[in-house]
Amino acid sequence: MNAKRSDKIATGVLYGISATIVLILAALLLYILVRGVPHISWKFLTQPSKAYQEGGGIGIQLFNSFYLLLITMLISFPISLGAGIYLSEYAKKNWLTDLIRTSIEILSSLPSVVVGLFGFLVFVVQFGYGFSIISGALALTFFNLPLLTRNVEESLRAIHYTQREAGLALGLSRWETVMRIVVPEATPGILTGIILSSGRIFGEAAALIYTAGQSAPALDFSNWNPLSVSSPISIFRQAETLAVHIWKINTEGTMPDGAAVSAGASAVLIIAVLLFNFGARAVGKRLYNKMTSA
Repeated sequence: MNAKRSDKIATGVLYGISATIVLILAALLLYILVRGVPHISWKFLTQPSKAYQEGGGIGIQLFNSFYLLLITMLISFPISLGAGIYLSEYAKKNWLTDLIRTSIEILSSLPSVVVGLFGFLVFVVQFGYGFSIISGALALTFFNLPLLTRNVEESLRAIHYTQREAGLALGLSRWETVMRIVVPEATPGILTGIILSSGRIFGEAAALIYTAGQSAPALDFSNWNPLSVSSPISIFRQAETLAVHIWKINTEGTMPDGAAVSAGASAVLIIAVLLFNFGARAVGKRLYNKMTSA
């Protein structure tokens, strides 16, 4: 067997493996969408769920998912941005930075259920927040920090060193160079990482079962008191998210049309995650073209 034939066989095997993975993923997505899309309607997306009756929706769970995502990103992004800037621009290679990077890798490999149990013991029990949005957001912050920090660091490292030298040559300090030149240049990559991590958070269930709770109290959208449990902006209320709702329906659901609700909610979740992923690519490409005049 000559080298060309070996190369063709190896290439064919790799193409076959890739095609098999894509087909499995496509079949899974199509199965969920075909079963769930017919059940999606405006009423389904806006009406509250029902426990013992047919015709319930996912309105509150869908709102809780987006609101919890917003609170989580407000907490985790500033921390990740600061950590990424430090590791990329200021940290020297020594045992401390090696320890930080190792800790980030270990934290990123933790199963989400372990993060959820940690959040339950610390935020729900010790801090006394109970099952609430803030407990879920803080737990998801630990879940999200490694991905965002690594994304910010890699995005900043991808900026050529001549950009930093140009800023310093113009009389800017190191901090001004980072904030006015390096970070804006790395914005497309950072924003792409934010959107991708948002999709990961949006579909998370295991960590939220133990922190944000498994119930969705009725919300009064005319009540803007942040301390009221019926206020949509309160961070101290229980908040069953869409992913947790799907899990709950399939384990202990009591509604007669539970299968239809689960299928529709699963389709909505898949569509949202796909939009996050495709949106990340589109936004990143558009920002890159705008900033580079490509």
